[in-house]
Amino acid sequence: MVMKLFDSELNIMEILWRDGDTTAKRIAEITKEKVGWSKTTTYTIIKRCLDKGAIERQDPNFVCRALVTREQAQEYETTELINKMYNGAPDRLIASLLGQRQLTTEEINRLKQIIERLQ
Repeated sequence: MVMKLFDSELNIMEILWRDGDTTAKRIAEITKEKVGWSKTTTYTIIKRCLDKGAIERQDPNFVCRALVTREQAQEYETTELINKMYNGAPDRLIASLLGQRQLTTEEINRLKQIIERLQ
């Protein structure tokens, strides 16, 4: 399942990805501390995530469970970026990234391993 997650929704997902299944009450405590959201705001964003199918609610205690993995969200966002900014050409994205800064030998070696696995 792949979908667009907005920054506010990603705040909720990050908690679930990091901590696993978490009660809505605890999510509200974390978001209040981390980003200053009220309980109402947090529950509104949780509801959006539920409506999208990004999370599911388990009772009792309104426990939230992520249905979308971090990797799925990253893949969606990367595909969107490639399509929007690089006319669907992933090699253009890579060229742009590589042109931004000097890579370490270790980073270059990891990239070579990735390319070898793809061939």
